[in-house]
Amino acid sequence: MTKQKLKVMFLCTGNSCRSQMAEGLARELGKDIIEPHSAGLTPAGVNPMAIAVMKEIGIDISTQTSKAIDEKLLKQMDIIVTLCGHAEAMCPMTPPEIKKIHWPINDPVGATGTEEEIMNAFRKARDEIKSNIERLINKLRG
Repeated sequence: MTKQKLKVMFLCTGNSCRSQMAEGLARELGKDIIEPHSAGLTPAGVNPMAIAVMKEIGIDISTQTSKAIDEKLLKQMDIIVTLCGHAEAMCPMTPPEIKKIHWPINDPVGATGTEEEIMNAFRKARDEIKSNIERLINKLRG
């Protein structure tokens, strides 16, 4: 008998980079344990720099799409992870049986400087999200 995967929703404001990277990382790193989803308060399309920094580590998120929060789908989740304070504050009410986790990750979309400095901000966000997902997966596996 196969064990049912845990449904995890990653939320941020635009569903353009942090939650998209989290969805891609969870799909790859937790493929045996997590069914990942992502959404945003105001979907803004998948950021090309997020796609680029994920490709650097061998994960393709170029086919993922930016989605609005679907409250019906949200209520089917086992875990909801907010990746910014705005999403944490504005997340629709969820039933108490759904575990909520908050990971405050700086939004690389606001980074300034040279292209390399901006890419480094995206890499930093990606690496923080990856570490958090690895910890979550280890905890879920017990």
